[in-house]
Amino acid sequence: MSKNNIELKAINDVLGYNFYIPSYQRGYRWTSEQVTALLNDLWEFKENQPTQEAGKEAPFYCLQPIAVKNYKENEKDYWEVIDGQQRLTTILIILYYFNETEFKTPKPIFNLKYQTRNDSEQFLKNIKDTSLAAKNVDYHHINQAFITISDWFLEKEKSNAATKNLFYPILINQTKVIWYEVNDGSDSIDIFTRLNMGKIPLTNAELVKALFLRKGNFKKESEDKIRLRQLQIASEWDKIENTLQDDSFWYFIYNTSNHFKYDTRIEYIFDLMKDKKVEDEKLCTFYKFNDAFEESKANNKDVPDIDNLWLEIKKYFLTFEEWYKNRELYHLVGFLIATNSDIKTIKLEAESKTKTEFKKYLKKEIRKKVKCKIKDLNYKNPLVKTILLLFNIQTIVSNKDSNMRFPFDRYETENWDIEHIRSQTDKSITGNSRKDWARDILEYFTGEKTKDKQQAIIDNSLVDNIKKFAIRLLQVSEADRIIDVEFNDLYTELVEYFKEDKEPDDIDSISNLALLDARTNRSYKNAMFPIKRKTILENDMTGTFIPLCTKNVFLKSYSKKLDEIMYWKNTDANDYLTAIEDTLKIYLPDQKD
Repeated sequence: MSKNNIELKAINDVLGYNFYIPSYQRGYRWTSEQVTALLNDLWEFKENQPTQEAGKEAPFYCLQPIAVKNYKENEKDYWEVIDGQQRLTTILIILYYFNETEFKTPKPIFNLKYQTRNDSEQFLKNIKDTSLAAKNVDYHHINQAFITISDWFLEKEKSNAATKNLFYPILINQTKVIWYEVNDGSDSIDIFTRLNMGKIPLTNAELVKALFLRKGNFKKESEDKIRLRQLQIASEWDKIENTLQDDSFWYFIYNTSNHFKYDTRIEYIFDLMKDKKVEDEKLCTFYKFNDAFEESKANNKDVPDIDNLWLEIKKYFLTFEEWYKNRELYHLVGFLIATNSDIKTIKLEAESKTKTEFKKYLKKEIRKKVKCKIKDLNYKNPLVKTILLLFNIQTIVSNKDSNMRFPFDRYETENWDIEHIRSQTDKSITGNSRKDWARDILEYFTGEKTKDKQQAIIDNSLVDNIKKFAIRLLQVSEADRIIDVEFNDLYTELVEYFKEDKEPDDIDSISNLALLDARTNRSYKNAMFPIKRKTILENDMTGTFIPLCTKNVFLKSYSKKLDEIMYWKNTDANDYLTAIEDTLKIYLPDQKD
């Protein structure tokens, strides 16, 4: 359980604090561009300050988190800065600039010292001293930052003489830091390494968790009750996160095309709750949760209503869990998410509808995605993938006696292709692809993968016409140089043998297309139907996910006449098309001409 504390502190709140920069951190390195960017951001906030809403906290500019750990030295409180020292030092330099240029009597600032620089406190009170600045690279960068700040204000004052008077109150009163106080016994160097060396900053999830578990939320309760309540929230948090870490659940509610990526997946729930947009700043979700805490405190005698705030999160998650456990809702919602529908919109609709009404709404949304004539769809139409996905899903849903579920995690994490059922025999095979093609057919004829076993089968078991093909295929698969004319003759003869010399009515029609993972697809791109069939059935037996309807196609489960199981004919394609139309008729517009 985390004992870390989090709050927003105005710069005014930390004046007089003693900060300590430990040796494991590098020195001050902000460039002129970074210092100028901070000054510009603060000035822009001043110029475009949001209007304060009645009864709400005044708007403020928020700096990134500063992670600190408290300790005592000679009866004096110090704050070890684990993360954020570059920002903190820059603020100190700005405060020093105001004391040097604006105030006859210096105003309070905070103190800062570096473990590796014994005279750092002295220098930070005399930043203009160029002789001290020349002593080391850290002081040089601090001095350069001071010069940048001076130049910035001089330039601003050319157009607005009151720049400093306007800027200082913004800096002191309306600039806040996310104050992340580490109290859980974690080693400072370990935390620093995670936040900096690993380039893993504090996330919205960590900051929100610290909000919920801070001790000040439970002012009116005993120590034992506080620990128990913190433990309960932390335990429920972990349960939610563990459920979201199950990929079968996660990819039911999350589409990989989402701009935001999550290591801590509960953060996705938070972002949905607070309607985070791509253009929002990184920690906007935390800011909104903090606002909710402050509003709750204002309405609850200065103590946030933790039970209600936490219940909102649980209810949001439990809605998704309820959908997941309901087999029909799982497939309806899962299809919509997989085809880029907005889950937040779906949830809002669910809140105002009965379960029956909600299912009707979902089906209506699905209908919007498949407004088409199935038979008019071809290979290049992006709707083909949508239709074939829905065909697989609805086939599963329609079987009320089955517990099968479509694996959205496999669909989201593996690359998927639209593959021709019957190969495109007009596509030429060149280079080493010819050897692969020959080996595939040779393995099909002999049932063996190795040359010696294939040769034994050729010598002893194959009928004459197959034997002749096999000998020539073996020669191609082993040849250093393939003779084009001989290969083309062999190719033409085998196309005729497998009855693929006559193209179906439309090779690119959806009636000749199926959904397949890209790896399997690439492995047999030029293969003929029986070779594809063999590959797919073998992959299915060894655990490769083959969509149900794709497997059915190659088993010819949709064909009304099974006289030639190894060939894909126009009648098979027509029966397959009819099966798609019949399965999806509850979603499709009238398919008649």
